[in-house]
Amino acid sequence: MVKVLDFWAEWCGPCKFMNPIIDEMEKELKGKVEFERIDVDQNQERAAEYQVMSIPTYIIEKDDKEVERIVGAIQKDNFLKTLAKYE
Repeated sequence: MVKVLDFWAEWCGPCKFMNPIIDEMEKELKGKVEFERIDVDQNQERAAEYQVMSIPTYIIEKDDKEVERIVGAIQKDNFLKTLAKYE
């Protein structure tokens, strides 16, 4: 299964822009793609483990291995096209 690690923070403007988009994709792709949201302020060790330097950062994993990384806000259709490569 494909998994998206969503590194974000409450104070991050682009993260706030992306949150409703992530919500929509989570519903639309239920059973195909798993989403995990990681607040970098609450999970600094996890952000460091994945070497997240700016937010939002979306790490796409397939079979528990990173296959792609998206840094910054992205349009929903482009995000979906990226995910479709790994389904």
